[in-house]
Amino acid sequence: MAISALDLPSRLSLASRIGAYIALTKPRIIELLLITTLPTMIVAQRGLPPVWLMAATLLGGALAAGGANAINMVVDRDIDKLMHRTRGRPLVTGAVAPRNALAFAIILEVVAFVELWAWVNLLSAVLAVSATLFYVFVYTLWLKRTSSQNIVVGGAAGAVPVLVGWAAVTDGLSWTPVVMFALIFVWTPPHFWSLAVKYKEDYQAANVPMLPAVATFERTAREILAYSVVLVGVSLLLAWVASLGLIYVVAATVLGLGFVGLAVRLWRRATPKAAMQLFSYSITYLTLLFVCMAVDVFTRR
Repeated sequence: MAISALDLPSRLSLASRIGAYIALTKPRIIELLLITTLPTMIVAQRGLPPVWLMAATLLGGALAAGGANAINMVVDRDIDKLMHRTRGRPLVTGAVAPRNALAFAIILEVVAFVELWAWVNLLSAVLAVSATLFYVFVYTLWLKRTSSQNIVVGGAAGAVPVLVGWAAVTDGLSWTPVVMFALIFVWTPPHFWSLAVKYKEDYQAANVPMLPAVATFERTAREILAYSVVLVGVSLLLAWVASLGLIYVVAATVLGLGFVGLAVRLWRRATPKAAMQLFSYSITYLTLLFVCMAVDVFTRR
């Protein structure tokens, strides 16, 4: 006898149910967000912050990001079932009911706010939850289905964790976290568009106007290259604003040249393979760049 989507949650094992709820939070995205948060805290502290503060900040940031991602899945469940890349998500398979997923997401956001306010500070809590509101209402509910520049504006939500990390240490903001925010903001379009090149048919099937789905490959590659060049400039500006040293400057230059080089190759070759190579490198780029920030601080103490 066939099992309906409504019956599926009750038939899943406990481990499968837990796995489905974890999948709602998009753990791989959370991991990338946290990779930028911790080095930011080290730069703000000019050394290693207290372990309890790092743990509390990372926990609150993970909970807030997980809640935002879960709400995104609730809203996008109609288009997720039309896209090959997302057909295995819990709300599409029926592993989690939409109402339960929304309740789970709201609980994560409330816990994140309370945890950050109680253990870190109010500014961090407000910033973390504000990122969720921006991601849900500006990107998911408004821009994603209406504008080819959706990820350009909506990607700002993914840049907020550096503000949270800085505020956790200093209980304020300054030009350094603003430039860090700008760095991730500029990094997001070439990162996401290079992935979307491979899945443009998915976005077309779901009627989502992601740039590679509505523009020519050549135009997409040109915009990716333009953002890549600006990205290198912002990364070097950060060295001056944050008073970072030679280790960071060399890393930003070498990693940036690699990013631009892959963007140029994509512009010349215009193939999905070249786009995926840039996508993979973009993750390595951001990770190593922020790690080098932390290393630079420790070596100059």
